[in-house]
Order: sequence, then structure tokens, then C-alpha cells
Amino acid sequence: MKERIQKIKAIFDEIYGDACCSLTYEKPYELLIATRLAAQCTDARVNIVMKGLTKKYKSIYDFANADLEELMKDIHSTGFFRSKAKNIIDACKMIISDFGGAVPDNMDDLLKLPGVGRKTANLILGDVFKKPAIVVDTHAGRISRRIGLTKHTDPYKVELDLMKIIPPDYQSVFCHQLVYHGRQYCKSQRPNCEICPINDLCDKKI
Repeated sequence: MKERIQKIKAIFDEIYGDACCSLTYEKPYELLIATRLAAQCTDARVNIVMKGLTKKYKSIYDFANADLEELMKDIHSTGFFRSKAKNIIDACKMIISDFGGAVPDNMDDLLKLPGVGRKTANLILGDVFKKPAIVVDTHAGRISRRIGLTKHTDPYKVELDLMKIIPPDYQSVFCHQLVYHGRQYCKSQRPNCEICPINDLCDKKI
């Protein structure tokens, strides 16, 4: 498996390079908010909405003190705006009250924040704090099963499986590369197996 991962890495590195998150942000709390907005919404739409939000709410304190109804209107186009707006305000308040205004840099504290699950927490840990982290989104789960890196469908079990076999310093980039690969080749309904660059390294059982 170790040799197989190295071969996949070499191909992914050549094609996708140092892949990164498609959500744009400048500050850690902005990525936290953007990730919350991204639930059931495209990254492209979130980036448009975030551009307006960061002009209006210039600090985490502005988000914490935002009017709920007004914030709901501001993020309406991302869907599920009621719960998203409430979670954003509550999470920012907790970051200020419990963590001195700085986004936590560990899993336990991140999971205490309203609306934050393991996927969001791992994204923050990997992209912001450059720590080993496996982000299991739909692409990562689907492709990992197809390749044969896991048999599980539960995201947490997939995360644990990948943590065992993906080198720590490659974990965050690998997950982003999976997203790129899923969009370009390993699509959900009609994967382009014939032209897939890792075809020979894939189990193709699912």
C-alpha cells in the first residue's frame, strides 16, 4: 500500500500540484465561515458571498455582533441561511469569549464551535495551521473507496483509514487533490476511467 500511495502521489503532484482549498479567505475565521456557508452550496457561490461579507463585516467581532435577520439576508443565496447565520454568529462569539478571538488550532476545541464538524475542523487544521489532517468530503470518500484505500462509507472511518496510510505531510494536499481528481476524472455518475491517469492503480470495484 505504501508503494501504491507513492505512485498515486507522484501522478497527482504532476497533474494537480500543490492543490489547495477552492474557498478564498485571508483570515482563519473567514475560512471557518466560508466552510459553513459551503454546506449544500457551490464554492464559487460562497466565494462571491464571502467577498461581500468581508467588506461589510471587517472583523470577527463584527460577525459576532451581527444582526441575525440581516446576516440571514446577506447569506440567503447559499441556502439553509437561518441555521448558517445563527451558527456563524454563535461560533464567532465563542471564539471571542473562550479563545481570545483566535480560531482554535486543535480538533477538540474546534468541535466545540457551533456548526463545526470534523470536515470543517480538519480543513482549518490542514490549511490554516498546516497540521496533518484528512478532510473527508464527498469526493474524498467516493474516490478513496473506488481506489481501494477504504471500504467504509462513514466519513470518520474513512478519515481514520486514510490517516493510517497517507503520510502526515501529504494529507491535506492529498485531500484537495482528490477534489480536483473527482471533478476532472472520477465523477460520481460517469467516471472517466478510460483516460484516468491512475487507472492502473485503482480497484474500480465501486
